[in-house]
Amino acid sequence: MNSKKVSNIHPDHPRYESLQLRARMVEAYKAGILAESGLIAHGRGEAFDYLIGEKTTTTAIKAIETAAAALILADHPVISVNGNTAALVSREIVLLTGKLDAKLEINLFYRTPERVKIIEKVLKDAGAEEVLGTEAENPVFIKGLEGPRSQSSREGVYKADVVLVPLEDGDRAEALVSQEKLVITVDLNPLSRTSKTASITIVDNLVRVIPKLIDEVDRLKKLEDTDLQNIVKNFDNQQNIKDSLKLVAQAYTGKK
Repeated sequence: MNSKKVSNIHPDHPRYESLQLRARMVEAYKAGILAESGLIAHGRGEAFDYLIGEKTTTTAIKAIETAAAALILADHPVISVNGNTAALVSREIVLLTGKLDAKLEINLFYRTPERVKIIEKVLKDAGAEEVLGTEAENPVFIKGLEGPRSQSSREGVYKADVVLVPLEDGDRAEALVSQEKLVITVDLNPLSRTSKTASITIVDNLVRVIPKLIDEVDRLKKLEDTDLQNIVKNFDNQQNIKDSLKLVAQAYTGKK
């Protein structure tokens, strides 16, 4: 996790890490990485993170394992990056991309040429050698979507068989699944359309997920393809959503 301190919150504060992330998001907005709505989305996620105890649950660990297996098995894996992802885990995303020999593509809900260029620079400063979805490309368009968010790179999301789309919007998730792509998302809200639409939903904070996903990729690369296929085959995302909701309820009521 990028750990640069950006606020004067004392480390003894019980929600120190969460408040640090909040401060980093404000800095990212000032730098032009985020649209205003990115701050709202982060706040919504922060509320759900609080409900699960601001920790990675056993349910999320299982989803992370399945996501790692699916990405290793993929013929053409792609990692889609929005402003929030670039602001929080740019170095980790670039590292994960390298371990998977995956493509890295910028996809923004509120797309402007300026934001695309800023995020491209963030990713390249983090070590990315190639970034797709830039203004230099001629995009192809995803069926069922309108406007700038329908854009995709021909060698990226458009061609992908497995797509990791952290913090995706529901319409795009639905459109990608309708094209028979295996869609992996990271979403702290288990009730969102994206969570319910995705093939594999990791209900956890992105800053905890990506480092754990890197570790799982390293571990599972040692397995045979048949073992990886069994991990993916035995995963039920609807049950995963139900289990995640139970954990939220338990955190609220204190009952198991």
